[in-house]
Amino acid sequence: MAEIRFISVDLVQATSHHHGESTHHRIELTPWDLQLLLVGPIQKGLLFLKPTPTPTQSQSQQQQLPVLANTIVDHLKISFSRTLDFFPLLAGRLGAIKNDDDTSSFFIDCNNAGAHFVHAIADNVTVSDILGPVHVPRLVHSFFPLNGYLNYEGTSKPLLAVQVTELLDGFFVGCTMNHAVSDGSCFWQFFNSWSEIARGSDKISRPPVLNRWFPSDVDCSIRIPFSSEQISDTFVLPKVEEMVFHFTKEKIAKLKAKANAEMNTTTISSLQALLAHLWRSVVRCQNINDTNQEVKYVFLVSARPRLRPPLPEGYFGNAINGEILRAAVEEVVGKGLGWVAWQMNKAIALQTNDGIRKLYEDWVKNPKLLKMSVMTNNALTTSSSPRFNVYGNDFGWGKPVAVRSGSANKSDGKITVFPGVEEGSIDIEVCLLPQKLVAMRDDEEFMEAVTM
Repeated sequence: MAEIRFISVDLVQATSHHHGESTHHRIELTPWDLQLLLVGPIQKGLLFLKPTPTPTQSQSQQQQLPVLANTIVDHLKISFSRTLDFFPLLAGRLGAIKNDDDTSSFFIDCNNAGAHFVHAIADNVTVSDILGPVHVPRLVHSFFPLNGYLNYEGTSKPLLAVQVTELLDGFFVGCTMNHAVSDGSCFWQFFNSWSEIARGSDKISRPPVLNRWFPSDVDCSIRIPFSSEQISDTFVLPKVEEMVFHFTKEKIAKLKAKANAEMNTTTISSLQALLAHLWRSVVRCQNINDTNQEVKYVFLVSARPRLRPPLPEGYFGNAINGEILRAAVEEVVGKGLGWVAWQMNKAIALQTNDGIRKLYEDWVKNPKLLKMSVMTNNALTTSSSPRFNVYGNDFGWGKPVAVRSGSANKSDGKITVFPGVEEGSIDIEVCLLPQKLVAMRDDEEFMEAVTM
């Protein structure tokens, strides 16, 4: 196993406070934020090739390439600091206040305490070492900073940390962001903004809106019956393997057409058909003897476009609700792709303005924090989205060749959805017990839609 050499760990602060809404010294957390205090951060990273000479480049251009490669890390660090100007909350810390009634209130303190910037080298590791193996190498987890912590620890640890790891022929830029501060949409909003600044822009195309959303009848300083001293989750996650399955635009279109034809409808989306195809395979591969046993699919639905009025463009905070779909094994396996996809479609349709507001207000009355220990062997949980701008992140030397995630929140049944490199394609990172992944690779019906 290759080892990572850590060259430096720097505390990077915003260079100034004249951009964005940096006057917000304290930002209250919503139920969407608070419920995530006991789980891990968001960890996503991009793999890049190092610049190399081409026959069409002049001799002077080729001579500049080694210089460029040597200064990439410094370039990323400087642009990282400038990007924090627009996102002052990410340079802050979580604050916690103990109330007189034994409750606590958590908030973001925009104190510019700083984010971490880590420079590391993976000796003798190439890009093909990361992309070549069938399973995602465990080494990838070491490309991310702040491993092994939970979001509530943001009271003392950075809310944001990045790690630039040099490979023999590439770079991996891994980012860890506190999930109580942001969701996936915000994560990629920051990443996209960073790459814009790195390419020489003095402004960003999608400035963050830092004001959190609270209904008029909800006190914005929410009290929860927990404190950081009492919070714990000793659940030990099983060792799982990860594999990335690639689905082309054409294969996805076939699944969508099949699902809609089976249900005599046109409303099942491409993603719903694809996730239904995946869920059916996982359930088949578990070989559950009791066909009446209940299995669950948990997927995250964005509240941003569903609220009336919708949340503003650039809203920087969590805005996701979990929807749990339950069915018997015999239904998932026996009723066909269309039936499963249609159940997903109906569940998502329930996420309306009134429903979202009721869930929000009910949580305030009875706060419950999510825990990794609630994950079971009979549940899949899907996160991320193929709509995020992943492959547009050019820091000045070319677009990424792959995206990978870190070790945070990995469990048996964790599914992460990414856009593929080719337009319209989708990559799905499947995290399962090893024997289940082997069975999926041998599942002919599932693999018919996969392009290896």
